[in-house]
Parts: sequence; structure tokens; C-alpha cells
Amino acid sequence: MSLTPIVAFAKDWHEDPTSNHHVLRELAKTRRVLWLNSLATRTPKLSSGRDLGKIKRKLREFAAGPQNVENDLWVMSPLVLPLPHSAAARAINRQVLRATIRGLRLRLGITDFQLWTFLPNTADYIGTLGEQLAVYYCVDEWSMFSYLDKAQTQAAEQRLLQRVDAVFAINHALADSKRATNRATYVSPHGVDHALFSRALDDTTVVPADIASLPHPRIGFYGTLQDWVDFELIAHVARQRPSWQIVLIGQQLADVSALRELPNVHLIGQRKHHELPAYCKGFDVGIIPYKIDERMTFVNPLKMREYLSAGLPVVSTPVPEVKRYAQLCAIAGTPDEFIAAIERSLKETGPAARGARSTAMKNETWAARVADVTRTVDQIAQKKAGR
Repeated sequence: MSLTPIVAFAKDWHEDPTSNHHVLRELAKTRRVLWLNSLATRTPKLSSGRDLGKIKRKLREFAAGPQNVENDLWVMSPLVLPLPHSAAARAINRQVLRATIRGLRLRLGITDFQLWTFLPNTADYIGTLGEQLAVYYCVDEWSMFSYLDKAQTQAAEQRLLQRVDAVFAINHALADSKRATNRATYVSPHGVDHALFSRALDDTTVVPADIASLPHPRIGFYGTLQDWVDFELIAHVARQRPSWQIVLIGQQLADVSALRELPNVHLIGQRKHHELPAYCKGFDVGIIPYKIDERMTFVNPLKMREYLSAGLPVVSTPVPEVKRYAQLCAIAGTPDEFIAAIERSLKETGPAARGARSTAMKNETWAARVADVTRTVDQIAQKKAGR
């Protein structure tokens, strides 16, 4: 451990990779990182098989103790009451979690440490665990998720913003909204695993069999199929261009029944993150068909940089963060414009165009992003120690 260890509140490790994974995996190359799986941002529904399964899995993981998953990254599921808006439950959780983390630090040899949180509901623990400093890495406008209570989520995040030493937000709009409460707020855009996704340009990379048999052109999307994906737009494209094969990769957490009726839409389920470059090689165009609403102002799609690193032409609805890359991505505001943009992009799929798009992402790696963040955090730590 050459640098100060980090204890981090994050999403669940086993979920599809997000910025939580990329940032903490990068940090664990140079220091010990203890990843604490999600502390529950909502009360589970006991009528939900998915929620019950999650509770059972967390109990098993708690019993197993911390697991070394790679480099110096350790993952643990703490045992807490999943009642984030209950004052009594929160009081119990504070005591339980303090004892749990104390024991984990002894077990893993962690003395001095920084506390990082990727979750908005962790204010109760800031300043109570013995950390040198606390960092909030803000990846979304949490209060705008349909499955969370807006007022309670906003209140919880406000308490957090008031207590941490620094905030890093994934785009400018998100940073501006948090800076009103915490002046030490910085912009840290997403990075990309360029080395992984540029494998799509490698002659030895094999297109997976489940799409290799589909005729071209293949229009591809991967990501969670949630309510922010514009399924009506996808259906419109499929109906208007029946010869196009639309491939959707991802966990289905919204109603996609209308798409199942369309013969040229292929819902192939989740795939491992390391498999995605091979799928990108089989795509002709990568799409970002998000609904444009207030929340989109605060979104920074990971897949944009991944598509580009793989050399794919990108067609997106007017997501503000994607519009910053208008020189590399086609932006379409209406369904018919979306179709026209794909048609233009299908003429830009040659090796030279793909190579140029991939090269444009070479300096936007996660390693570079995390290095910028840690430099800022180290400066803040030095100033705080001096005080």
C-alpha cells in the first residue's frame, strides 16, 4: 500500500460496471480499497422476488467477509437495516456500521484512510468513522430516479454535501447544482477503458455468434433497459427500416413488450462488460436513444466514449453531454432525424473512420481521470492536515 487507503460506499460490486467500478478499480492499483456494497437508497419490496433475492445475497456476502477481487480491491457487504428514511433504523445502522468498519480495518491493516461515497444517503457516517477526509463522487441526479422518493433523497444528499470535504461530479450541470451547497465541487467527466474497447478494431476479435448471423446493417445499443430509454423511438426506427437489425443488450427493467413484436429487434439480454468490444465490432452504428427530460441534463453516458473507442459511429438524441462531442457524434432531435443520422453514419464505417474515432478517445482514459481527481484530493488533504 503505497498511498492512503480508501473506504468507499458504492453500488453493488456484481452489477454491470459503472463509474463506481472504473474509479475504484483504478485506485486499487496503487492503494488498498475497501468497497462496501450498497447501503440501500430505498426500502425493498417484500413482494418483489428481485428484492428478496438481493437481501438473501447480501446476507451470504456478509457471512463470507471481505473478498479480494483484484489488485488491492476488497469487497464487502455490510449488514444494515434497509430502511433509509427511518430515524430509528439509521441510528442502529450508524452503530452497526461503525463497528463493522472498525473490524474490517483491523482485519485489512487499514489505519489512516479516506472515506469516499458514490451514494447520496451516507451523510450519517461522515465524520464518525475516523477518516482523514470525505469525498462525494456524484454520478447522477439521484432525486430524479423514478424509484426513489424525491424529497427524501434531496434532503439526504443535502446533508451529505454539507459534510464532505470535496465533491466530484460527472458533468458541468451536475457540478453547478452541487456547488451551491459545497464550494469545493469539481467536474470529473467519465473516462473510458480505451485499451479494452479498441479491441473492436483488432482483426483477431471475433464477433459473437448470436449477432454474427444477422444481416447488416446492425444498429446496436447496450445498457440497462430502463424507463429513460426511448422504446417508442426504437420501435419507430425498426418499423421504418425493416431491413435494419436493431440489437439491444442489457437487463430488462422496463416494459419492452412492444419491441418483442418487431422481427428486426433483437433483445439478447445482459452480457459481461469485457464481451462488449466484440459486440461493438459486429455493430455498424452505436445508438444512445435516451428520452430528453430534466434528468438528462445531469447524465454522462459511459457508452458514448466506449462506442467511440471501438470506432463506432454514434447517433444520439440531444443528451447535453453528448452534444459536447458533436464533432464525433450525430445528434438527432426527432425520430425521422434519428433515422437520417443513422443512414449518414452507415456511410462512415470504413477502417479509417473507425480508427480516427478510436484515436480521439486515447487521452480520455479512466487512469487519466482518476489521476486528476487524486491530485485534487491530495491537495485538499494537505491543506486540511495543515489546519
